[in-house]
Amino acid sequence: MFPEYRDLITSLKGHDHHFTRLFDKHNELDQQIRNKEAHIEPGTQLEIERLKKEKLALKDQIYAHLRQVSGA
Repeated sequence: MFPEYRDLITSLKGHDHHFTRLFDKHNELDQQIRNKEAHIEPGTQLEIERLKKEKLALKDQIYAHLRQVSGA
């Protein structure tokens, strides 16, 4: 995710608690979606779609935070 910000992401994950929470929640949702789509965990298609929308909203927040911190 966002290879152009790879170094900044690494830096923020260790020092910016808000960013770390967003990033970790995004990864958690990604894993839940993969598990439900692979039928490792139970889940309806509606639930998977809801998780995907939540994950996308987090991705937007992460991107906005990266742009703000980088001054872009």
